[in-house]
Amino acid sequence: MRKTVLFVLATLGTAMPALAAPSVTVDRTGYTAIAAGDLSTAEQRIVAERKIFPQRPELMLNLASVYHRTGRESEARALYAAVLERPAVAMDLPSGAIVSSHDLASRALGQQSRQIATR
Repeated sequence: MRKTVLFVLATLGTAMPALAAPSVTVDRTGYTAIAAGDLSTAEQRIVAERKIFPQRPELMLNLASVYHRTGRESEARALYAAVLERPAVAMDLPSGAIVSSHDLASRALGQQSRQIATR
């Protein structure tokens, strides 16, 4: 199981940035920047890290979160779909719950669909 902590936002309507294990001193997943609202920095970090690890689901989920928050819905949906095309990875939530990368991507896609339908 990949040890990943997810920052769960107040509503499921916003994507959930992921953070590598707490012992990591350098934030390579964009978690800290996303949580601070610095989406530009988050995007730069995640894009750079994806050049090395293009298929890591926490990077795809976090970049999708940035895209969603900056109005790039089609790019966000493409990344959520890409997560679903890869093998599921177990991720630990701060609450201690374990959630599949597929579950997170599916929920985010479902929430985006509801948001689009209600506009």
